[in-house]
Amino acid sequence: MSHVVVDQEEVPYVKTKAKLEDAILQGRIKQAARSCKELHEKNASVHADGLYYLNSSRGVLYQTFCDMTTAGGGWTLVASVHENNMYGKCTLGDRWSNQQGSDPNRPDGEGTWANTVTFGTAESSTSDDYKNPGYYDIAAQDVSVWHVPNNIDLEQWSATSILRYHTENHFLNLYGGNLFYLFKKFPVRFGLGACITDNGPAIPIVYDTGNVDYNKNLYGPNSRRMSNFLEPVFFTFFKESSYICALFSDGVCFVVCNVLILLQFCIGGGGHFPEAIPRQCGDFTSFDWDGYGTNIGWSASKEITEAAVLLFYR
Repeated sequence: MSHVVVDQEEVPYVKTKAKLEDAILQGRIKQAARSCKELHEKNASVHADGLYYLNSSRGVLYQTFCDMTTAGGGWTLVASVHENNMYGKCTLGDRWSNQQGSDPNRPDGEGTWANTVTFGTAESSTSDDYKNPGYYDIAAQDVSVWHVPNNIDLEQWSATSILRYHTENHFLNLYGGNLFYLFKKFPVRFGLGACITDNGPAIPIVYDTGNVDYNKNLYGPNSRRMSNFLEPVFFTFFKESSYICALFSDGVCFVVCNVLILLQFCIGGGGHFPEAIPRQCGDFTSFDWDGYGTNIGWSASKEITEAAVLLFYR
């Protein structure tokens, strides 16, 4: 039998250190708020962007990023959508659509938009997908979206974002207080809804970084010609003849019901993409329809294709 000899003087130090770390953690649990907004409102000294601990309604302690400066601060990072491989069509890593290929037998795909599965870490949000308990647990009113170049360090997110925008009309009050309940009401699945009559909410946005003209040039010229950028809005889409994407379309407003056009701007979706299988399958759907990052035809620019989408609540 082997024995491990420990310096007798180190034992008290190790125990003291462990107790100190435990005390710090317990203190964070007691002080942890339900959201960055609550943390911001209850503690005047909390005014810097960065990582903070939050506590869910079920007592789950988790760490996330708080934006304490934009439009008064108090924004909680709840998720990020990161396309790890544009050449992989609904393959491993496409957590916001389907990791098992376009499959009519799995129309909801991973179901990530409307389930309580969590994954990733806040600080790795620009290099991998992220979803924390706040996504379904926080009762929020508005949403903020950042498009941050892939693999950027957390400290540089705000400064390097190519687009940042947020809503201000408290639209989530009408949809259960977060995207989890919104997508329960509007499932992301092929064959649901009817164009115009069954669309999801169209919500005005305010740009914090970028503007409408800059935004539209990030997408292919064919898409720009066929869509209307006059009104910047936060969107969810649903169509009669096809599934439509889960998320917004990057502040783009559409006045047409054309699946190909809409998919050029879509982020995330269900598990079945019937048109040109598997060409438009994945978390960023048809961003590469006419080539990766070419910004010709129907293809988005490399800049927007290689940026993670960070989602915040307030």
